[in-house]
Amino acid sequence: MTIRNEKNRPGVAIIVAVDEQNGIGRKGGLLCHLPADLKHFKEITTGHAIIMGRKTYESLPKGAFASSNDDEFVFIIGGERVYRASLPLADMLYMTRVHHTFNEVDTFFPEIDSDKWVLVEEERHERDEKHPYSFSFQTYIKKSNEI
Repeated sequence: MTIRNEKNRPGVAIIVAVDEQNGIGRKGGLLCHLPADLKHFKEITTGHAIIMGRKTYESLPKGAFASSNDDEFVFIIGGERVYRASLPLADMLYMTRVHHTFNEVDTFFPEIDSDKWVLVEEERHERDEKHPYSFSFQTYIKKSNEI
């Protein structure tokens, strides 16, 4: 999917996994492990530039990302402060909505303003032996952009 923006800059996308309360983490880690979400994340972000905060960087295993070869698109992958600062700049949002509310959540994603964003795609997955929670892959675009 190609994003065109009126600012003549690379497209900016945010990718995030949230619970039903927009929680994204607790105690410096993710809320849960969903193998399909990790696969989805890799499929979307591989080959693109990645921007993340220090805590997100430090939480990743060494060699988590291959080098970027695409200057057409930039992905924001967290954490909370980076998401808040970059949401106004973003053209696209890839959200994994985990259909569960977790306890002791201490980091959150900002609320999505339906006046500025439109849900263009949603794919639901039920819980199974590898996924303890049901979840949905959701794709939003900023209303001022065209696909």
